[in-house]
Amino acid sequence: QVQLVESGGGLVQAGGSLRLSCAVSGSILSIMDMGWYRQAPGKQRELVAGITRGGSTNYADSVKGRFTISRDTTKNTVYLQMNSLKPEDTAVYYCNAEVVSTSRARFGSWGQGTQVTVSS
Repeated sequence: QVQLVESGGGLVQAGGSLRLSCAVSGSILSIMDMGWYRQAPGKQRELVAGITRGGSTNYADSVKGRFTISRDTTKNTVYLQMNSLKPEDTAVYYCNAEVVSTSRARFGSWGQGTQVTVSS
């Protein structure tokens, strides 16, 4: 079993910042790609940012220059630093990790989501 626990969401005014964290625990041999997704009401879940095991990153065009994804491999944790937040960033943010378990199974796993609300 693998668990992803997100934290750091909340309510912030436009222009403000938040830092999301996602800690991965359980029967893990290694963690491959990690990423943050978001889903706003009435919209599909979309990729916000991703980071490979080697540290390569990619971002949605809408957040480039404002958000930064990083990971701490010693803590099995991925972060999302969100600056210059806009009301359109309001969504539930989900962490995703591609995990290799101690039984050698490889699969994606999701966190429970954390709400980010940006007021205008």
